[in-house]
Amino acid sequence: QVQVVESGGGLVQPGGSLRLSCEAFGFTMDDYYAVGWFRQAPGKEREGVSCIGSRDGSTHYEDSMKGRFTISRDNAKNTVYLQMNSLKPEDTAVYYCAVEFPWYGYGCPAHHEYRYWGQGTQVTVSS
Repeated sequence: QVQVVESGGGLVQPGGSLRLSCEAFGFTMDDYYAVGWFRQAPGKEREGVSCIGSRDGSTHYEDSMKGRFTISRDNAKNTVYLQMNSLKPEDTAVYYCAVEFPWYGYGCPAHHEYRYWGQGTQVTVSS
């Protein structure tokens, strides 16, 4: 049974940084998988943030996050990170990690293809 646990959210001032963690259980990151980060702000639909596919190591970022967010992985810890810099108030949302395993494709799955989701972690950017 695959399980996903996010952590690292909190309150940060505009321009600040946070690192979110996504720890996966039930498989090892030596296998083929994909991990995506998503977020949902109050009153808005869930949107993609970033993803990483293990087969080719490719990463993807939504346009508004390029240059500010970085996704990375630590296979030994079975954990994927989302480093968020230069945070803005509009980044305030619940951030979710999702896993698709196994994932043999190149790149990342479509949003609806992720089967395993975490409970979310709140990120609030405010002065």
